[in-house]
Formats: sequence, C-alpha cells, structure tokens
Amino acid sequence: MAFYYDKPAHTFNEYLLVPGYSSAECIPDNVDLRVPLVKFKRGEKASLSLNVPLSSAIMQSVSNDTLAVALAKEGGISFIFGSQTIEDEAAMVVRVKQNKAGFVVSDSNISPDATLADILKLKERTGHSTVPVTEDGTYNGKLVGIVTSRDYRISRMDPSTKVSDFMTPRNRLIVAPKQTTLKEANDIIWDNKLNALPVVDDDDNLMYMVFRKDYDEHKLNPLELLDADKRYIVGAGINTRDYAQRVPALIEAGADVLCIDSSEGYSEWQKRTLTFIRENYGDSVKIGAGNVVDGDGFRFLADAGADFIKVGIGGGSICITREQKGIGRGQATALIDVAHARNKYYEETGVYIPICSDGGMVYDHHITLALAMGADFMMLGRYFARFDESPTNKVNINGNYMKEYWGEGSARARNWQRYDMGGAGKLSFEEGVDSYVPYAGALKDNVAVSLAKVRSTMCNCGALDVPEFQRIARLTLISSTSIIEGGAHDVILKNKTSQVGGNFQ
Repeated sequence: MAFYYDKPAHTFNEYLLVPGYSSAECIPDNVDLRVPLVKFKRGEKASLSLNVPLSSAIMQSVSNDTLAVALAKEGGISFIFGSQTIEDEAAMVVRVKQNKAGFVVSDSNISPDATLADILKLKERTGHSTVPVTEDGTYNGKLVGIVTSRDYRISRMDPSTKVSDFMTPRNRLIVAPKQTTLKEANDIIWDNKLNALPVVDDDDNLMYMVFRKDYDEHKLNPLELLDADKRYIVGAGINTRDYAQRVPALIEAGADVLCIDSSEGYSEWQKRTLTFIRENYGDSVKIGAGNVVDGDGFRFLADAGADFIKVGIGGGSICITREQKGIGRGQATALIDVAHARNKYYEETGVYIPICSDGGMVYDHHITLALAMGADFMMLGRYFARFDESPTNKVNINGNYMKEYWGEGSARARNWQRYDMGGAGKLSFEEGVDSYVPYAGALKDNVAVSLAKVRSTMCNCGALDVPEFQRIARLTLISSTSIIEGGAHDVILKNKTSQVGGNFQ
C-alpha cells in the first residue's frame, strides 16, 4: 500500500513570522545578509559565499551575462542558462569574468567604415553615447578611435558620413595600459577631465572602458560579489547528458560554481554527474544539485557530493509539473523537511551543506520566510525576468509594458535535458508555459526594496544575521481568513496601481 503523509504540505503564504524582542542595535543598516554558497566543515568558512541571499534561475529568459553582472553588483549570483550550445554558454561566462569591477567590456562598438546612421541606430539600441571604434567593430579589436555625442551634429551632417571622418582618432586619445588599477584609472580620468578611459593591451586591442559616471556607482555598491582578481563571480548550469564536454569548457571559461539544472534531483543521472566532477576535479570544482523535496532526496545528493542542494518541484510560476504529472510538494513544507535533514547531516558529519529554495515565491516576504525556515539563499526566475537586464524583449500589451518569460519545460525552450529520464532526446509533453510578466525597471532598484523588507523583518524578530535569524525565528501557520485579514480589506483603494502586499507583480 502506498505511503501517506499524515499532514498536508503547506506553501509560504500559509505562514507568518511572530515578532520577537528588538534591541536598540537591531536596525536594518546593521543587518548582515551574507550566507554560504557551498559546503564547508565545522569550524571553517565556505570557500564561496553570497553577500545577499539571491540567485537567478538557470533559465533562457532570465540568466544571461548582462543580468549576471547586474546581480553580482548587488551581492548575488546568476547561473548562466545551460540550454544553449557549450560554446555560447562558455562565451557568456567569459563576458562576465571580463567585467572587472569598474572595468566595463564595451557592448557598444563600431568599425571605422560604418556611418553616422549606424551610430544613431547603435545608440538607440544600447542607450550609450560613447562608442569605441575598432578595426573590426568588435569589443576587443584594435582601437582606432572613439565617437561621443560631441563628435557629430545630426542636423548638419549627412547620415552616410563615415565614422572615420568624424571620430576622435586614436592618436588624440588618452588610454591606459592593461595593468592599470581602478584607482589609477579614476585618477587619470579626473586629472585629464575625461568622461571615459579606454584600457588597451600591449597590441593596442581594446580591453575595457572605465567611465567617470561609474565612480560614484561603485561607491554605492559595497556588496559587489567579486573574486580575488576583482572580477564578478558567476555560476553556470549544466545538464546530466553532455557534462563530460560542458564542464571542462565552463571551468576553462572561468565559471566559479556550477549547478545541475534538472526538474528532479533524486536520480542516478545526477549521481553520475556528481561522480564525474569528483573523480576528475576533486573538491576544486564547486557544484550544486537538485531539485528535491524531502530529507531522503537531500541525503542522496549530499552523499553523492553536492556542494549545495536546491529544494522545490512544481512551485515555479511558469511550471506545470504538478498539473501535468501530479508530483511535487508545497514549497514551505519541502523546505522545512530538507532543512531538518541538512541540520541532522551537519550534526552527524560536521559538514554544512547550504540549501537553496527554488520556486513558490510570490511576495517579497516569502524570501524572509524561506530564510527563517532554513534556506541559505533563494533561486528566483519570475522576479528577475521583469527587469531591464534580463535577456527577453520588452513588449507593449494592451498599453502595459511586459517582459517575455517562458519555462525551461516549455516547447519554446526545448530544454529536454532538464527533464532527462534516460529516454529519447525530446520533450514528450510540456512542463512549463510561455508567458509575460509585468516590466519592473532596473534590477538594482527592485532588489534594494526587496532586501530592505528582509532586513526590516529580521529586525522585528530581533536578528542581525541569517544564522541568528534561523535560531530565534518563530513561525505560525495561519488560516485562510487570516490571509484575507493580512491584506487591505474593507476599504476602497485610492491608487489601484500601488503594490499592495508587496508581490513581484
């Protein structure tokens, strides 16, 4: 006879935190949101940590190199989507690692044979008025000049005018050599009253641009997630099919951590993948696994060698796995169960394995609830898909700006490897949908608001860091009528566009 759980599975929306004593020191500015990203032994520190507990989902419509840089600036990490060719994924990783803090790999470049019309089109597409001119028009070609808005007048010039005729040529540019530090670059900018400084290698190939406007921005990003060489930290997704070829390429490209992208992690396929990593790289390559929804699944992946474990099946906004296959578990219950297993494993082995809550989050406060329930960090898809930096198109739907968003289990993604069960290389049916999400603007602004809520709630509970929060947090299940009571009710709202309830919409 089948096994039946004696209690129902619950979602985040069915829980509330009960406030605790707050000391005078417990203010949001004092809250430390640093969390471990990979496993570590008792008495030691994790070799990789996050400055904020956020990661972006391994999805085509979410995690490309642009979003990875933006999120790393805020202290989180992106996992570049693996449902693309090995070469393309590795190239995205390279572009992130080439973005040293303050040193920008130019995404707005042109050749000297292009025209003013091409410059205007490029400016419209990228929004950038400073355009490096390289011999071949690439981001790392030989630098031959620069075009800024001061170099041309649209009303007085023929659109067919060659860039070479009005650009500021290389012999009139101030440039910096490749070994220049960020401080030295900023000193050159200020001493010479520049708006932008090209950094070139020994062969005069363009490497980076340093901008005057970025000086203040970097002062405002104290939580930037950087490696020892001041490059942004980035993760990459892999599957359980071509890992023998994909993993070496991603490591060569500079990926700091990998993660198996799979709809269900309690499988021999994931064990084989983890075994390959350990046999070929030992502990030098860090890799997460998942997803699981109970203690048995956690223990399986922990014993197989996972550095962190993702929790959640069927709870994502674009996921229809539960509807299609009838498997999964309420996200809150799954997370609580896995957290208990993680703590038990730590007591037995002295090894702490971080867990990542993946899916089921609709409101900002669900992030805080997940932390209280034992999650070390979150993986979010819809949340990040709404931002300027996500790779999808911004479209106007009935007068409202939206961003395209589709699941990895949708026909559009065609990511059959994520649902690999050893059969044919195709999707027999969809486990994700193709959709839109409301456009929300810049990542930086939205993340700041979400994390302000997290810090404020932690202070209400009397905690100044995540480990303390998890020790002292008190949670209560609530009734369906309590959920109604918790929102605006029995009133007529003046502004229907206000974000009542703080959801991701």
